Amino acid sequence: MFKYFEALEKLKACGQEHLLKYYHELSKEEKEALLSQILDTDFSVVRVGKSDEARGVISPIPCTELDRINARREEYERAGLEEIRSGKAAAVLLAGGMGTRLGSDGPKGVYNIGVTHDLFIFECLINNLMDVVKKAGCFIHLFVMTSDKNHEATVSFLKEKDYFGYDGSFVHFFRQEMAPAADYSGKVYLEEKWKLSTSPNGNGGWYSSMAKGGMLDIVRANGIEWLNVFAVDNVLQRICDPVFIGATKLAGCVVGAKVIKKAAPDERVGVICLEDGHPSVVEYYELTDEMMNAKNPDGKPSYNFGVILNYLFHVPELHELVNAKMPLHVVEKKIPCLDPEGNHVKPEKPNGYKYETLILDMIHLLDSCLVFEVEREKEFAPIKNPTGIDSVESARALLKLNGVEL
Repeated sequence: MFKYFEALEKLKACGQEHLLKYYHELSKEEKEALLSQILDTDFSVVRVGKSDEARGVISPIPCTELDRINARREEYERAGLEEIRSGKAAAVLLAGGMGTRLGSDGPKGVYNIGVTHDLFIFECLINNLMDVVKKAGCFIHLFVMTSDKNHEATVSFLKEKDYFGYDGSFVHFFRQEMAPAADYSGKVYLEEKWKLSTSPNGNGGWYSSMAKGGMLDIVRANGIEWLNVFAVDNVLQRICDPVFIGATKLAGCVVGAKVIKKAAPDERVGVICLEDGHPSVVEYYELTDEMMNAKNPDGKPSYNFGVILNYLFHVPELHELVNAKMPLHVVEKKIPCLDPEGNHVKPEKPNGYKYETLILDMIHLLDSCLVFEVEREKEFAPIKNPTGIDSVESARALLKLNGVEL
């Protein structure tokens, strides 16, 4: 009973006692699951009303463009390979998502995009990382962030496939932390009588999730100084790219951001910039007409480079962010839940808030960022839809263009 009273006291302190409403109806296992979840949940993130996310003063940020990169490519690559061979670079794959929009009920990374043979999204990414492993002559630690919804399926799939030829001792799994979802008055929903309604805490939670999952012990033990963070859905991206690592190190920057030239002023990609003098990202839906049409003195667009969620972070500065209070984004969502009578509800319109931190805020909290241009046809093939723009179809075409057999 001690655990029950501990949970009750915690709920009283934040006005969430209703979460124990059905406790006495539950089985022994369900009671244990509910109490454990309550004790493990950070209720301090819950806010009433959408947050005020007013932006600071936005200005252009210099970009290291392809011609400058190519002029120093060999120098950058040598410096990057030196970091990799000394074990100072590792990769972090953000793979907590599901393939729902692709018509799949499995993890997004297990989606098969092959035509004449099997070719999975995870396989594409590991093949890309293997290119660097072969060049460097050593394996690179790969941290894979899963979610409560796809952890077991992701781990079992990659083990079953023998990590597509990668050394499994260099692959480490950790779960993304979850945040509670609440109604408009700040009361956390129940998804089941024994389970709180939660959602992943946003892509800005990757490092705190690594810390909670014990991954920083591996980082420290191996002397890892650089973490290349990337999303699961871009099958062409280069991972632990030695040119990128070398350029970021030689520039003396604590974070690097791979970017592409925008295909159009209103392309749906976040734009890299300065905000109050610090590196930052403005999401595509925040772009004003003035920003989209702004020009540099040379006549080129001022905000012409979009991020592709491929970032390189210097670990010592990340340690300082673990205890920093990340900006919290309050997002209005449709949240499946129990109604006051205990019936399941799948709402057709938003009924409350989810709470997220974003990786772009991590960049803004750091002092320097190398904006590093890549060729979009060689490094940008996101899979978000079955057909059309940023789809399985478009990714297949780009993979074929880059010599990948489908």
